[in-house]
Amino acid sequence: VCQLRLAYVCEWEKRPKSTHCPSIPLVCSWSCRNLVAFTTDLKSDDDDKDVSHMIHIIDTEHPWDVFSINSGHTEVISCLEWDQSGSRLLSADGDGQIKCWSMSEHLVNSWESVLSSSLDGDPIVALSWLHNGVKLALHVEMSGSTNFGEKFSRVKFSPSLTLFGGKPMEGWLAVTVSGLVTVSLLKPGGALLTASESLCRLRGRVALADIAFTGGGNIVVAATDGSSSSPVQFYKVVVSVVSEKCRIDTELLPSLFLRCTTDPLRREKYLSVTHLKFLTRENSEQVLLCASNQSGSIVECWSLRKEGLPVNNIFQHRSPVVGEKQPTILKWRILTTTNDLERVSAVALPKLPISISNTDLKVASDTKFCPGLGLALAFHDGSIQILHRLSLHTMGVFYGSSSSTSVQRPGDESAIKRQRTGGPALHFKALQFSWTSLALAGVDNHGKLHMLRVSPSMGQVLEMNTTLRHLLFLLEYCMVTGYDWWDVLLHVQPTMVHNLVEKLHEEYMRQNQALQQVLATRIVAVKASLCKLSTATAARACDFHAKLLLMAISSTLKSLLRPHVLNTPDKSPGDRLTEICAKNTDTDIDKVMINLKTEEFVLDGPPLQSLQQLIQWVGDFVLYLLANLPNQGSMVRPGFGFMRDGASLGMLREMLVMIRIWGLLKPGCLPTFTATSDNQDSMQLLFRLLTKLWLCSRDDGPPQDPDESLIDECCLLPSQLLVPSLDWLPVNDGVIVRLQGKHPLRLQFGKASSLPGGGTRPGLIDHPMDNLRCVHMGVCPTEDSKACTRCGCVTMLRSPNKTNAMKQWEQRWIKNCLCGGLDQDDDDDIRKDEEETAKGQFDPAAMFLFRRGERTPTHYNTITHRALQRR
Repeated sequence: VCQLRLAYVCEWEKRPKSTHCPSIPLVCSWSCRNLVAFTTDLKSDDDDKDVSHMIHIIDTEHPWDVFSINSGHTEVISCLEWDQSGSRLLSADGDGQIKCWSMSEHLVNSWESVLSSSLDGDPIVALSWLHNGVKLALHVEMSGSTNFGEKFSRVKFSPSLTLFGGKPMEGWLAVTVSGLVTVSLLKPGGALLTASESLCRLRGRVALADIAFTGGGNIVVAATDGSSSSPVQFYKVVVSVVSEKCRIDTELLPSLFLRCTTDPLRREKYLSVTHLKFLTRENSEQVLLCASNQSGSIVECWSLRKEGLPVNNIFQHRSPVVGEKQPTILKWRILTTTNDLERVSAVALPKLPISISNTDLKVASDTKFCPGLGLALAFHDGSIQILHRLSLHTMGVFYGSSSSTSVQRPGDESAIKRQRTGGPALHFKALQFSWTSLALAGVDNHGKLHMLRVSPSMGQVLEMNTTLRHLLFLLEYCMVTGYDWWDVLLHVQPTMVHNLVEKLHEEYMRQNQALQQVLATRIVAVKASLCKLSTATAARACDFHAKLLLMAISSTLKSLLRPHVLNTPDKSPGDRLTEICAKNTDTDIDKVMINLKTEEFVLDGPPLQSLQQLIQWVGDFVLYLLANLPNQGSMVRPGFGFMRDGASLGMLREMLVMIRIWGLLKPGCLPTFTATSDNQDSMQLLFRLLTKLWLCSRDDGPPQDPDESLIDECCLLPSQLLVPSLDWLPVNDGVIVRLQGKHPLRLQFGKASSLPGGGTRPGLIDHPMDNLRCVHMGVCPTEDSKACTRCGCVTMLRSPNKTNAMKQWEQRWIKNCLCGGLDQDDDDDIRKDEEETAKGQFDPAAMFLFRRGERTPTHYNTITHRALQRR
């Protein structure tokens, strides 16, 4: 079983004279939203000395769609760090400049530098955001538990700095080459509070450093001058705010000398320390060191331990005082070391918060759960090894030279063997694990991005049930944390989809009601992304996306209801509506309506009228479901998932009742149906048929098949009402659905993928539709649009609405798409697109990209109306 497999390679466009020159050092960072940021340098065509230091941000689902930032750094960028939310990025350079990048208007492909700090002329060697105090622990031994709280527990961990009331203060900390530690704090008003302090009284050169956090809120900095014969120093850093000024206190901790310097055979062999890393940012007691020469390296793993302090023999026979403890001292002890290795070029450490005590290691070996246990080393010969993070034994190997010659280009039916071109040997200069440790991103010395799958079993042959349990465990972890789960999908085969969806639903239903409510939309989004991976379940993916919209509309409409009197009972009007509709099984909508307090539904006219398009979608959706009931036979069509979903049908039934009442107050808000008869009461008809279908799938009884009379009535619906065509989702134009084959893909930055096997859109309509506002944008839209690259949800970038009710609806989707993804903008690419079109050099593949607006996974982009017109 292969432990490491190349999924895809994304490279820069070939040019007669290469203008991309990877930075030295080249750096890379992977966010919990599955955005990867990496650096290269861009040389001017006219002057080789004119170099721009670039930051590139890609989404792992659409790697070709790179967003490049001319960072404005005057020296090579040495550090990149995402924040805990994955939406802000820090960059630092060799001139002491630190910049904070954030998304403009919450669009993931539009970035701006809003904050910065500087220590002029003092290069930054280590950089980190301050800890926010949130730490989760995974308990692999509890993976079989039915309670999420037992599988994933909150660890008591103090923030690096707190505001009044215990709220964590945001900011960052950096270490410079001259031995300074600098802190920048973001005050609530947006101002930046900065301070700098020497790590120790006698400042010296710091060639390498790393930063970790302790549970008590302290910061630990490890530093070395780069010589393997010098000690590796550790410092405790305490940050506080006194009288509106930032204060930094430092304290020297126990240091260590590398083992290789005391080995007579290696004393003169490895003279320089090339990598210094804490095993995790939240564990300052374990550190990884790599010493190298021109041809090889050696790696050592050290642990800080509390040991008893030996006492003089005079005191050995003294009778101990009651309660007296033996004096102890903290001392660094080597855990393990490797044999001589090839020269290490990059190191990646896992982000999955698995504790690594001996008990946990035994659990991991018993359960065969390996994610988070390995660290990755890249070598100058192009290979990568996964080593156990404590024992340093080899868990997996990737031979870059053999794998990178067999890469499938877009459109190739099979992989084509290619000779490697001359020049420097291909090797990785930056390496990063994903947040579940199931994927590894590497940037090589040509600036190309390689995406590798990391097997969750690390080469062990597992039963299908064990593999499913591991993937399910990590999907649940992503649901609980809110992290993106793209890297888990890399390992899901089409045959696994059905079982994973069913097991995920079973585990979800075992949680308490409060947790179910919190995770209600997230689990639907996970199911939708799983179902896209198999053609057999593509229609179910459409249903899950429709369910997300249904849940959002339902909660919005219910939130408009207000209790008639101030001393409200325990239940809200929305809860009472749900309870009455669940008890009353009458098929007559007016009889159900009589049991409600209609005064709670009294609203002003403008809010109702402005929400008419959402109300219209509900009516159209009910009509579509009922009209297609007879067609749901052997072939599963969109809408099939709702036929036995009693909860969703009940939700639709409640909304029809609400709409009926509102129609009495404001007839203009009612959904419009095209009926063949003038005296046809469409709402009454739909409610009656919907109630019959709902009675077949209620939660309090065994599911039943719809009777013949209901199917016959549904067969007549198209002759009574004009059935609308709905704009079903999703669009499978990302890379994940093309990675089912054995061969890796070769992609190119800036060019939309034209890979075979892309999914189509069931029931695709000919003209664009705003999927969130539920309005048609016309054949030639005049408004700029944005689209979600995970689910294909298109919406206008700017709001055409003036009413408060619709603005509140739109505010829900400012930061995230319906399916929970980020937003993305595309101004630079749009301008380039328009310039190329004007020159007659427009790329049809790029046209497809702009027309669909797919940019980064679950992120929005803008699409100009010109691009939409050029269809």
